This record gives sequence, structure tokens and C-alpha cells, in this order.
Amino acid sequence: MEDTIAAISTAMGEGGIGIIRISGNRALDILIEIFDGAKNKKIKNRYFNYGKIVKGKETIDEVLIVYMKAPNTYTCEDVVEINCHGSMISQKKILALVLEKGARLAEPGEFTKRAFINGRLDLSQAEAVIDLIKAKTEVGFDVAVNHLEGGFSGVIADIRNDLLDVLAQITVNIDYPDEDIEDVLYKTLESNLKLIKTRIDELINTAETGRIITEGINVAIVGKPNVGKSSLMNSIIGENRVIVTDIPGTTRDTIEEKVSISGIPIILTDTAGIRESDNEIEKHGIMRSKDKFNQADLVILVLDNSKDIEEEDLVILKHIKDKKVLVIINKTDLKNKINKEKIQELIPNATLINTSIKNNEGIRNIEIAIEKLFIKGNIKQNSSYTVNNIRHKNLLNKAASSISDGIEQIENFVPLEIVEIDINNSYRELGEIIGETVDDEIIDRVFSKFCLGK
Repeated sequence: MEDTIAAISTAMGEGGIGIIRISGNRALDILIEIFDGAKNKKIKNRYFNYGKIVKGKETIDEVLIVYMKAPNTYTCEDVVEINCHGSMISQKKILALVLEKGARLAEPGEFTKRAFINGRLDLSQAEAVIDLIKAKTEVGFDVAVNHLEGGFSGVIADIRNDLLDVLAQITVNIDYPDEDIEDVLYKTLESNLKLIKTRIDELINTAETGRIITEGINVAIVGKPNVGKSSLMNSIIGENRVIVTDIPGTTRDTIEEKVSISGIPIILTDTAGIRESDNEIEKHGIMRSKDKFNQADLVILVLDNSKDIEEEDLVILKHIKDKKVLVIINKTDLKNKINKEKIQELIPNATLINTSIKNNEGIRNIEIAIEKLFIKGNIKQNSSYTVNNIRHKNLLNKAASSISDGIEQIENFVPLEIVEIDINNSYRELGEIIGETVDDEIIDRVFSKFCLGK
């Protein structure tokens, strides 16, 4: 690429430092024009230099600059990074001067896009950059780092190599048919393709875990008024976020908080108590509560151990029976009156946990139960096999479907020329994940999601 791009690479707002990044064949020339500091303007590769950014006789800011010579840079082009004070005024004035000297403002994600185009990263590694930036927990961060280092790409490349071997077998037998070994060949192809499809299916099966790592688990805390919903939320997040009183109907709207449980982002929503009410504000809150637990990945139903199941409880139980449910039997410090067998009968797959939130008992058991419901295996150790991107999941589904079509054709002894089309489709669809067989429109769409300066 002949043009030189520039952008502010640090987050907007005040900070200790701000970084203006320049990439392209004129990066060093532009720096020399505006930098007063390096002796005789001789700026060494990969050395920090102290000086000033100047416009004529005007000093804009004191800075540290570093010049990195191509191709051993993030973009594989000449790169300059200007480290100035974190004032947005300073950063904008320096960027304006750089643009005045011939650079153009980078598009969102253009630095990483150049890294992809210049072969430093494949497409799935480039997408891992944005996952790394947006990671909400240590687990999500670890998965993104693994993908950025090529762990996931390597798995896809291995599967494509296996498909390439199958395609080679097919091609040879199309060009040089041997009727005596046709039955053996078809059985071999079927066996190999089934093994490959199993590997793809294993990846697809991690997609729900990957989604949770990236987006988090939406958890709605529901129940009738005054059973301890708000107290439970306060206990899980570790602070008094929600008002707790003995007056039924205190919570009249949904209250949302984010917390990490075992490294997984959890979006907790405390909902208004579900009951009949004449109060318009409370009625509106109850409607919003119902919407929230309809959308939730997990519903935590809080029941009062000191009271038997009432009609209001039954209404909620019936409404959530098809969802993942944790039933919290709260107030176990009081005399037991609730019928647990009836609860289990109404929601057979629900997990029941006894708690006394007042005495801080049973909270850890809730966290363990959430982890068991959603997380299978050691994510950190198997992060190369964790699909955390919807684009990847869709392409894996297409690739698996193409292989299934190919297997069906083989089982019916359809000519190999037809089988080859399905296997080629699968090979191409897997190639789209790592960017080897992807069109410009998809590439532009991927990088449009990046922030400016990355």
C-alpha cells in the first residue's frame, strides 16, 4: 500500500499518555519533519527518542517516539508511534499535524487490516484482536490470546489438510478410474469424511461456551415479592446495589449488574416481584420482568422456605419450566414449610439449592451450579478448540453440511465428480474462516467492527 495512515491509538479521554500511530512508507519522513530531538534527525530503528513535536517554532508537546522499520512491525510496514501526554488536545493537535504532512486518517481497524493483507495475521487471528480488546474476563482474554497466536487457525488448517487429502484421492480416481477398487475407495472416502465431520462437529459444540465467554450469561432473578431476590443479587455482586426492605414491591423495575463467576461474565437482572398489583408503576415493572426472564439464558427462581408454595409461585414455575432454572430455597434459617418434592415434580430438570442469604449461606453453591450448567471442561486448556465468533460458527455449520452431503452421495455411489463438488465447498467454507477464500466485502465487514486506531 502506497499511502501512509495515522490515528490516535489510545482510548478517548484523559490519561497518563496518548499514542499516535503512523504506518506506511512515509511514516519516518513525516516524523522527521515534525520531531525535534534526535541528533541530526538520525532516528534509530526500535529505539525510544526523547524530544518535542513542533510546528514551525511552536512546541506542541514533549514526547517519546519510536520508529519500527518494516517488515518486522504490526502492519509489516514502517511504523512510528508518538507517545505524548494524555490530553486529548495534545493528541488531536499532533494527529492534525501528521495529516497535514501527508498522512491520511486511518479507517476503523485499518492497521490490523494491513497486518492481514500483508500476511502477518490470518483473518481469524485479526478477529481475535478485537476479542482481546473487548475481553470482559480472564477466561475470555485467554481464549482471545490463544486465537491471536494461531491456535484456532491451526486447528482449521489441519482439518483443511485432511480434506485436501480426500480431494486428492478423488481427483486421482477421476483421472485414472479403476473399477476393481471402486467399493474399497468409496468406503475409505466415507470413513475419512466421517472422521473429519466429527472434528468439525466438536468445534461447533463449543460455540455456546464461546458465546458465553464473549457475551456473558444473561441471568434473571425472579420470584414473588419479599422472598430475597434483591438480597441475593447484593450477595452475589458483593455490594448493596439494590434496596432491600420488608415491604413487598420495593423493586419496581429491572436492575442490571455485571459480575464474573469463575472467569465467566454474568449479567444479573433483579426483577420486580411477580404478583397482581393495581399500582401502574409496579405493573409496568412486572411486565418488564416477564420480558427479561423470557430472554434469559438462566432463570434463578427464589422461593421462601418458611411458606408453602402459593398460586403466585405456581404461575412463575409454569412459565419457566422450559428454561434452564436454578431454584433457590431461601430463608432456611426459618422453619421449613415448602414442598420441595412438588417443585421438583413441576420442574424436573431444575437444580434446587438451599440458602440463607441473611446468614450468607449457600451463595457459593449457586456460583458452582451456574458454572456446571454452562461451562464444560477446562476452557483455558482447550481454548484452541473454542469457537467464540458467530461468523466462524456459521461457516463451520456450512462446512459440516457440505461434508454430510458428500457422505450421502458416497453412500449412494454417486459419481465422484459430484462428490468432489461438496468436498470442495467444505474446503472453501473452512478457508473463509482464516481468510484464504474470502471476498473483499466480508473482509471490509470484519474490520468495520474495529475501533479507530487499531
